[in-house]
Amino acid sequence: MFRRIWALSIKEFIHLRNDWWLPAFMLIGGAMELLLIGWATSRPITNLPLMVLDQDKSPASRQLLTALENTGTFNLEKQAYEISAIRDAIDRGQINAALIIPPGFAAEIASSTGQPRLSVILNGAESIPAIEALRSIEGVTRDLGNKILIQRLNLDPEQFAGFEPSLRVRFNEALKETLYTIPAELALIFEFTVMLFAALAFSRERELGTLEQLLVMPFSSLEIIIGKSIPVIIIGYVDFLLMLGMVNLAFGVPIRGSLVLLLIVAFGYILVELSKGMVISVFSKSQHQAFLLVLLVGMVDFMFTGYAAPVEGMPVIVQFFANFIPANHWLSILRGILIKGAGLAVLWPHILALALLGIAISAISWRFIRQALD
Repeated sequence: MFRRIWALSIKEFIHLRNDWWLPAFMLIGGAMELLLIGWATSRPITNLPLMVLDQDKSPASRQLLTALENTGTFNLEKQAYEISAIRDAIDRGQINAALIIPPGFAAEIASSTGQPRLSVILNGAESIPAIEALRSIEGVTRDLGNKILIQRLNLDPEQFAGFEPSLRVRFNEALKETLYTIPAELALIFEFTVMLFAALAFSRERELGTLEQLLVMPFSSLEIIIGKSIPVIIIGYVDFLLMLGMVNLAFGVPIRGSLVLLLIVAFGYILVELSKGMVISVFSKSQHQAFLLVLLVGMVDFMFTGYAAPVEGMPVIVQFFANFIPANHWLSILRGILIKGAGLAVLWPHILALALLGIAISAISWRFIRQALD
């Protein structure tokens, strides 16, 4: 039995050597995609195009514009001379934000009873830059409001203090978005590559017309499944190690927990995605169809992982179904080990859930696969 399984595995590796693009896609394509996506999503939002309609043209208005530029968020594109120019620039997508300083702005600041006002227009079609622009503008205007208040009350700035909460951030002291997005991207790319590699195992044989030859050979269905699974497991595991090293070295994502525990869980997760991919493979009539089914299943998993939106904020019924998605537990384990340094005492509910789901999915999948092959 072991000789036949080994012979099948050698056959698969020979086929992969001739069809080199598939392992290259897994090892290099996934790592490069993670590198590019991680680089794009980890960079802070800066140099947003800002258009200003300064109807006051006073030292106060120029000081406000200088404060906005000093945030690093904005790049002052050009001055507008009428509101229609701002509307046209926003409609064309040339700017993300516009600031209108009304006439008498400096006089309102200087007056003890004045009420200085600003008008801000944001391009809501691009919500993420709009939120960042709003956050920066609110920060600058809040500081300006405090200065006006101190001046009107004739207080010493050192004696003026408002209510400030005592803030303590654990695990991500600088609140870097990288530590949230990069592990999620690692988990999802890892899922897609393993499941896709497994989904092409039998669909490729069927498309090339060699599946019937394989079935008439003196191999049992179990031996065929194991023989085709070994290359997927080996290459998938190497792919995970490569991407894990990349996120640690290139993006500074720490590994605060047990690396041994992470590698053990990763091996189990490979078996889960392998089982799903094998089922897709035996039901697909072509590699193109297998790819589309992997994309469909992967996108469903993506919605339940909490990457796009927190699972805790979803409806109760959706949260219930999320418990049956292996990727949801896998991402929680990955973040827990990498970012929080959590161990088995904390992560055992997710590990147990992933193990039970893996056993159920593997048992059902392998039964369908053996029936299809027999």
